[in-house]
Amino acid sequence: MSVSDETAVTTDGIILSDAAAAKVKSLLEQEGREDLALRVAVQPGGCSGLRYQLFFDERSLDGDVVKEFDGVRVVTDRMSAPYLGGASIDFVDTIEKQGFTIDNPNATGSCASAVPRERGG
Repeated sequence: MSVSDETAVTTDGIILSDAAAAKVKSLLEQEGREDLALRVAVQPGGCSGLRYQLFFDERSLDGDVVKEFDGVRVVTDRMSAPYLGGASIDFVDTIEKQGFTIDNPNATGSCASAVPRERGG
């Protein structure tokens, strides 16, 4: 595999687990809107080198990368996409914690699970 082939694989996008897709689908049904997608973005910072933002978005931005998982659209802006190639999003619901977790092979380190924030929060 050449370097360019590896880049193509790495930038292939996010992987949404079945549990995460089901939770997103449930939240979208509660919102009562079919025009929303789950937008995932990254910013530099945090102990892993990346801070994640997950929120519902109706916008379509130039250069967005869109993938669909069991009827759920996941959108990533063109600046965040290279940092999220191969990242997997799961939903955990246990006695200890509940929420979305992100396992990202592109993160430089690790200290805790990512906790999604409300949009604007």
